[in-house]
Amino acid sequence: MSRDEDPLSISALQHYLYCPRQCALIHVERLWAENRLTAEGRLLHERADEPAIERRHGVRTITAMPLSNAELGIAGVADVTEFHAGADGDRPYPVEYKRGSPKAHRADEVQLCAQALCLEAMFSQRVEKGALFYGTPRRRQVVEFDGVLRNLTLETIRGAREMIAAGQTPPAKFKAKRCNACSLLDLCQPRLFSRADSVDVWLARHLQEE
Repeated sequence: MSRDEDPLSISALQHYLYCPRQCALIHVERLWAENRLTAEGRLLHERADEPAIERRHGVRTITAMPLSNAELGIAGVADVTEFHAGADGDRPYPVEYKRGSPKAHRADEVQLCAQALCLEAMFSQRVEKGALFYGTPRRRQVVEFDGVLRNLTLETIRGAREMIAAGQTPPAKFKAKRCNACSLLDLCQPRLFSRADSVDVWLARHLQEE
């Protein structure tokens, strides 16, 4: 990343892996809308959004901690960062709060891994694990930052940055489960624009046949 570029928001990585078009609508076109699901997520984050430091049972906990990795060009704010005592000092352990239950895709894990990459750069030590706290089961899911997840995170950083830098919004591709859960459904109009793409393809094919 050059010095003139703004850092990429860590939240953009989650948006990009969930749906590149959603990411572009938020981070390129600056559109946003809230629905029941995003409202529930906001309420779940309320405590973590207030900056605070506390220590319990030997664990130091910081909420709303700013994060950055200048080399990767990413920055954001961690919901919760715990520091667990170890032989070589306190080791950071990121915890991200999410509404609902664990997902089949890895967007939440990538967002958490990006936080770990920031913590590694900030504290000059390896971060092996973190956790996702989901609102429905109300328990943590431990995430190991292995090579596969780290590579996926780096690929997502590159893909999201290139798309945002190009300033282009990808075409709509309607996927019922993901689209119906998205707060940007009415702004995105994936059913309408997906059909429009299909018409364009049909016309182009028949023009070629003629």
